[in-house]
Amino acid sequence: MSRLARAVSFLILVTAWPAGAQVWDNSGNSKLSGVYYFREVFYIVGDQYGDIARAVALYGSINFSGSGTYSLTATAVDSSAGSGTITKTGTYSISASGYGFLSNPYSTGDLIYGLVSNGVFIGSSTENGSFNDLFIAAASSGASNASFQGSYSLAYMNTAPGSGDPTEAYDALATLNPNGAGTAGTMNVTAYAANNGSTPISRSETNVRYGFSNGIGSLVIPAPANPSSGIPGTQVLYISPDGNLIFGGSPGYWDMFVGVRTGSGTPGGLYYQAGIQEDVSQIASGGGALLTTFYGSLVAVNNGTIIAHQRLFERVLFGSQDYSYSDSFPAGASGGYTDSKTSTQYAVSQDGALRVGLGIAPFLGVEVALRGPALNGSGVFLDPTGVQSSATFAPFTAGLARGELILLNGSGLADQFVQASGAPFPPMLGGVQVLINNVPAALYYVSPTVIAVLVPYGTASGIAQIQVVNKGTSSNAITAFVRTTAPGVFVANGYGIAQHLDYSLVTPGNPAHPGESLLVYVTGLGDVFPAIADGAPGPANPLSNATNTIVAALGGISANISFAGLVPTIAGDYVVVLTVPDGVATGDALLSIAGPDSYTAAALLPVATP
Repeated sequence: MSRLARAVSFLILVTAWPAGAQVWDNSGNSKLSGVYYFREVFYIVGDQYGDIARAVALYGSINFSGSGTYSLTATAVDSSAGSGTITKTGTYSISASGYGFLSNPYSTGDLIYGLVSNGVFIGSSTENGSFNDLFIAAASSGASNASFQGSYSLAYMNTAPGSGDPTEAYDALATLNPNGAGTAGTMNVTAYAANNGSTPISRSETNVRYGFSNGIGSLVIPAPANPSSGIPGTQVLYISPDGNLIFGGSPGYWDMFVGVRTGSGTPGGLYYQAGIQEDVSQIASGGGALLTTFYGSLVAVNNGTIIAHQRLFERVLFGSQDYSYSDSFPAGASGGYTDSKTSTQYAVSQDGALRVGLGIAPFLGVEVALRGPALNGSGVFLDPTGVQSSATFAPFTAGLARGELILLNGSGLADQFVQASGAPFPPMLGGVQVLINNVPAALYYVSPTVIAVLVPYGTASGIAQIQVVNKGTSSNAITAFVRTTAPGVFVANGYGIAQHLDYSLVTPGNPAHPGESLLVYVTGLGDVFPAIADGAPGPANPLSNATNTIVAALGGISANISFAGLVPTIAGDYVVVLTVPDGVATGDALLSIAGPDSYTAAALLPVATP
């Protein structure tokens, strides 16, 4: 679990959200319609060392009705139950944004959460509590040999080779050039193995061939299977309708690959993402591997900044949680790049609409991101992907927390900019209301394109329905998941907004020092006691404390918190009072704030030694 292990060195409590009274928006069910080819891999971690006790590969065709039901015929390769053909029916619910879930065809009662765009669905069953999985499906394209041509980069992950010992796990990046006539020539492979440290293994697979029948391909790699050095044998190959995305795996094994037709594209815009990561950095010292699967979204902007969210699951230590983070890519990067922060090598499609990633040892993994759809509407329109944290600007899949100050994006939301004159924040500004589960929410400001609003403290866990009413005209309704917490540190120019105890700002010219206490301004800490009315300022005597356990780290070192709760006399803000820990290196230190089910690592604090 590479990002999790590197971003923060402490454990957080785990809770799963219960079902709420609201119903998930299913107005996007037609986004899944017709025959799709899919592959899903499952891994059950059996002990604290990361040994895989059971693995399953499920692949075949799934027919979506376009109205919320599906039928499926697939091959199941189960390390415990053997291989066979299964037929299943199930249900799904997809919102206007493409975000939603479908019933898991192999694990009764579980849901695969994910996102669909441009005929591709990616996701993971992050709430099941017992297994890790990754699911990829693409609309049938009637692919033939001619459909597969160009230059491709392929990321491959073999998490459960042999006995399931994580020391045998490996991933690989391959380049190949199919010619549209059944030949792919030489495949150049760079592999990273858990038992080989950070040293890459390079080899070439010659005389690689492929063929398609009924839209399903076989990628034939003549070289013998050789764990830790390459991609073994024959691989079942699926290709997206536009030919830019490929994915699949071995017909009798529990591996997964995902690839992209490469070019000179650069990242940009909103993306939906999913993947599998395995942190094997502690194996050499006798520790275990951490296996994580995730889905989520990210926004890449043209200055090279990425703001992202993952809903992830790791079975042994961390469970299910939300993770919001900041990242970057080289501005003007063409075709691909290496991210040293996340130890990931990325390849980008010609149009920039697809990105695949390969983990660099000891942080193994594969991931895929696909550009989200462009959404717009007339009248009072609330963008289904337009819910953001007001602090970190984490994208819409991050969900909401009671008391959180969020931003809603759209068009025609208000006639003009109007800001609350002071506390308490009113439930109406400029003739505009925001209803969250039909409750008028307190408003900080409204404008034609953005509204800042506080999530009511009475919002039940589960699903929230959000709707804007502008002078009696209602917008479309959108839905979001409600978490216990959704912490976010307010930032300016990449730095967290924090004060010394003399109320001067923490800046590179006025840095924090080990041993001193800081006031860090945040949102999304959830319920408080004593409770307050929606939009009311935080009380000064007594102070209103966050009822959830809040923890922090700075520069990867746990930081003591003496208070977490509402800012007294101010509406809509929380504050965390933390002590800068000893041992933090001089420079920009990554600040992490965590609640029971969510954490953020998206802000920096400048630190200097005394």
